[in-house]
Amino acid sequence: MTSGLTLQTRLVRGAFTLALDLTLPGRGLTALFGASGSGKTTCLRVLAGLEPAASGRLSVGGELWQDSARGLFVPPHQRALGYVFQEASLFDHLSVQDNIRFGYRRTPAAQRRYGWDHGLALLGIGHLLRRMPHELSGGERQRVAMARALATSPRVLLMDEPLAALDAPRKAEILPWLEQLHQALDIPVVYVTHSVDEVARLADHVVLLEQGRVLAQGPVLELMTRADLPLAHGDSAGALVEAVTCGLQSDSDLCELRFDGGTLLLPQTRATPLPDRTPVRVRIQARDVSLSLMKPEQTSVLNCLPATVSDVCDDGPGQVLVGLRLGHDTRLLSRISRLSCERLGITPGLPVYAQIKGVAMVR
Repeated sequence: MTSGLTLQTRLVRGAFTLALDLTLPGRGLTALFGASGSGKTTCLRVLAGLEPAASGRLSVGGELWQDSARGLFVPPHQRALGYVFQEASLFDHLSVQDNIRFGYRRTPAAQRRYGWDHGLALLGIGHLLRRMPHELSGGERQRVAMARALATSPRVLLMDEPLAALDAPRKAEILPWLEQLHQALDIPVVYVTHSVDEVARLADHVVLLEQGRVLAQGPVLELMTRADLPLAHGDSAGALVEAVTCGLQSDSDLCELRFDGGTLLLPQTRATPLPDRTPVRVRIQARDVSLSLMKPEQTSVLNCLPATVSDVCDDGPGQVLVGLRLGHDTRLLSRISRLSCERLGITPGLPVYAQIKGVAMVR
């Protein structure tokens, strides 16, 4: 499926107005990100048809689900979508297999694109089929809920903060399955979150919402480093870099990653190293990037790359955020003190060396 999702909608609820104009890719994960009350969950409800008072137009995969100008409104039960909530909401009296089959049976036979077991391998739950919901961990319950949503052969998968109710170990358990899931699907996944970490790890596309409006939308690699947007500020601000693996350095057990701006080295944390030329995504936080006017010769920092200053802006009391360009397509952020910025004469166009103290492979 290549057609994407388009939504133009307006919904007034008391003092709050949701007014959106979205164009989302036909596959991959789009994160809806914003503060509480910005309209993220309301947007999902509009997509699902649960807000009939919303006016506008909605097209999913080339199929028109709503057009207020023509009086068209497809009710929720007739929309080919899967919906995963914060809580798994499984039927406690049904086994895992019967929970998933329930989702399968609610889809008319003519609209079924996959078998009921479509999500079992993708989510690693084949061994759980005979268990009852009370016998599952929180992460397992949520994976079963996802498999049930996939069993409906959806044209779009909606996920409303599916990790919010899980503790840190359960989140760590389910994140790799979410990565595998959205990479394997040929439908759009719309994912509500307030976590920058989840955006960095999972998202391909981001929609930033603020008070019911779209502040920005576009590829995650671009929006993460735009200084005029909230993703680029705060303690978790950082950049994403797409690279490929180049094996291990035999004398140091360091993993070598290459991208258009140079080479990165990071400790090998996987039991089995990734094959050469495997595409990966790494996250480099702004607080882990320091700047130098000359190439450091004696330093414990492994990654030191030439860069050019692209922009400078204030970032809280006594701090500035420096945008850096490496190669043709890669951008980094560096948070330094205002005093350091002044002493080094940091201005747009200045060549510098970026000392990268921390690199985390996130996909």
